[in-house]
Amino acid sequence: MAKYTPKPDDRSDNVEKLQSMVHHTIENMEDAEAAMVNSSPEDQARIKAKNERRRESIDAFRAEIKDEAHNKQQ
Repeated sequence: MAKYTPKPDDRSDNVEKLQSMVHHTIENMEDAEAAMVNSSPEDQARIKAKNERRRESIDAFRAEIKDEAHNKQQ
């Protein structure tokens, strides 16, 4: 049986990946806002709730970006 060797922990591009995730999440929010124009009131409420969760995710991503950037400098 082959032995499993985990990959080394490479965090060198975490900041870039997180920034990309923020960018894509913002794009998704904008697309959802545009779709609300033709949506039912129920769908609009769902979209608003989802976008609020996206805002919370963006805040968490940005906090993690700060942590990663700080750790990268050390």
